[in-house]
Amino acid sequence: MIALDIVWNPSKGLDLGFFTLHYYSLMWIIAFVLGLNIMKRIYNNENQTKESLDSLFIYSVLGIMLGARLGHVIFYQSELINEDFFSIFLPFSFKNGIEFTGFQGLASHGAAIGMIISMYFYNKKIVKKSVIWILDRVVIPVASGAVFVRLGNFINSEIIGEKTSSALGVQFVQDHYNKYDIVKVTGIKDVKEAYSAVGNDPKFTDLLEQVPFRHPAQLYEAGSYVFVFLILLYVYWKTNKSEQQGFLFGLFLVLLWTVRFFVEFVKEPQNIERADWLLNTGQLLSIPFILIGLYFMFVYKSKTKLS
Repeated sequence: MIALDIVWNPSKGLDLGFFTLHYYSLMWIIAFVLGLNIMKRIYNNENQTKESLDSLFIYSVLGIMLGARLGHVIFYQSELINEDFFSIFLPFSFKNGIEFTGFQGLASHGAAIGMIISMYFYNKKIVKKSVIWILDRVVIPVASGAVFVRLGNFINSEIIGEKTSSALGVQFVQDHYNKYDIVKVTGIKDVKEAYSAVGNDPKFTDLLEQVPFRHPAQLYEAGSYVFVFLILLYVYWKTNKSEQQGFLFGLFLVLLWTVRFFVEFVKEPQNIERADWLLNTGQLLSIPFILIGLYFMFVYKSKTKLS
């Protein structure tokens, strides 16, 4: 097999002159806009109003983003609570002066919990059917959104895979050299120019050679989530399983977290102190979601009738 020999060292975003739109943020925007359009078709099929769809979008954004951020802090970076509390909720770091960082660190497990909680309040205030009825439908656009979130992680050179000698290996320059390192080792003060020099300027060939090839774990996940989305879409539109409350929600949990569980085997552990565990944090958190999914697929019996 021919090695791809990919050197991954992209710019952070689109320079609009007055503002830089980060690719990671762009991926989240695409995820929510695409999800809104998918849900619009589903709501039209379910004879739901435009107003209820608008409210769903707001509840979803708030629940997913807050859940994802808090989940990351609780599960992976709890030291922020004491060391840099306001950076949890604001796109700035205050640890060494004020520095704009964007919203870095979002956990999918937290996003799932945040979505479920927000759908509880959405149901109570807006549609007044059942939380499971909503979850059976909202998981379809959520699965499509997961694809773009992982593409955003790849662009950001984060949540990288372990070192590999396989043909699929990628050199993540910006993970190996953070912005402080790159300025120091190149002697170029401008961070963007310093990164650009690595891989382009023959003087810095040795710096590139020090960057190991790693599994593009983010792309493994993104590609798998495409199939999760297509399966959910097919089951909703082409079968009568949408009439079995809880089945689609359960199927989503089983498929998505099974993918996450196995991809974690080729990921760098996010919790260094747990790197020597048999299973890492992501895998341990995935197991309860899979079990809950199996429960909703094969055991759960709704106490309410669909209207």
